[in-house]
Amino acid sequence: MSAMTGWWSRRSVAGKVELYTRWTFHLFAPIELFTFGGIPLSRSAGSPLGTAGALGLCLWVLAHSVLCAVLASRGLDHTTGVRSRPVRLAAGVVAATATGNLVVVVLWTTGALPDGGVNASVVVGTAVFTVGILSLCVDGVRQMLYAAAGVALVTALPVVVLGHGLLEGLATVVAVLVGGGACAGACGFSSWLLGVVQELERSRDLKARLAVAEERLRFGRDLHDVMGRNLSVIALKSELAVQLVRRGRPEGVDQMVEVQRIAQESQREVREVVRGYREADLRVELEGARGVLGAAGIDCAVDAPALDLPAGVQSALGWVVRETTTNVLRHGDPRRCAITLRAEAGEAVLTVENDGAVRDGAAAPGRTGSGLAGLRERLGAVDGTLEAGFEGPHSFRVTARVPLPAPGGTGARQEKETVA
Repeated sequence: MSAMTGWWSRRSVAGKVELYTRWTFHLFAPIELFTFGGIPLSRSAGSPLGTAGALGLCLWVLAHSVLCAVLASRGLDHTTGVRSRPVRLAAGVVAATATGNLVVVVLWTTGALPDGGVNASVVVGTAVFTVGILSLCVDGVRQMLYAAAGVALVTALPVVVLGHGLLEGLATVVAVLVGGGACAGACGFSSWLLGVVQELERSRDLKARLAVAEERLRFGRDLHDVMGRNLSVIALKSELAVQLVRRGRPEGVDQMVEVQRIAQESQREVREVVRGYREADLRVELEGARGVLGAAGIDCAVDAPALDLPAGVQSALGWVVRETTTNVLRHGDPRRCAITLRAEAGEAVLTVENDGAVRDGAAAPGRTGSGLAGLRERLGAVDGTLEAGFEGPHSFRVTARVPLPAPGGTGARQEKETVA
């Protein structure tokens, strides 16, 4: 089942919205064909329209629906930023619609297509779909209204000029404006919604990149603060020692001893910076997971009562929270994530479970990534274990267990042994 639905579940939210929107507009072509192209065929039997005229009108609707489908695809490409605005194609579709409807009205006037109701339906229907698809190629409601009014006037003008009456022309204008306006509103809203979703997706990616860049800047700033002054002092004292040695003065040895001391101190400070960078605080990581997942639109429930955990255990579990939060964001399409922390049978148990997991993704059983392997190594340093796997069709759970020291610690046990 997952293989059949993988093409959908592997897509991001923006990808799903884009796919849904595209296929919705692809359905416009058969809808137009069966709705307005089927009218002439259904009325051909026993009607003065005739089989030839019905086929001609049906072929015109078919050609128009194909043109609109192509324009809709290019218009969505413009919305998603893949292509530029299809101005020439849109003008071509408008010109083809005007020309085709003009031919229909001329044949209607000459009597070659005598069924006025069928002719009016085809003319108005093709104009309405043209207005709807044009909304994908313009920006703003005002331009949509201009497009609807222009197509309505171009469609109604031949009806009035070729002698079908002002009332028939007015009815055509009203029908195109009402139907085309409704179609343009629906199409324009779909295009706007797709653009908003994709902009949110880009903002989410940008936020993640900015977070990484900010962390790099912080680490670089800390190293600069630690090493900048010490390296300057080392350079000055080394230069002073060289000058003293050249002059045969014994103070040069003292300066080099000072350089050695400053270098050793710098090594110690750098190790402290790196250690602080590598350690993870459990409470900070839990709050960070709640904030990051919430910003990504994922409902994150954290149930972690205050536990008096050793520093090493907190650091290891903090890394579990950090790594699993990253995996939740990167793999699948989660909607909910639950993080729980409990003390059970002398051990701390941290559980992270999310929905929307993909079985053939990087976190699938049998394909454990380097992130989980690194967590097992960190937990192994405190005698902990890590379990990761699917709990359902689309639910993935990571469970970390770390043994807790007995009450009283090692000293208490030693006292009991001594008394015994």
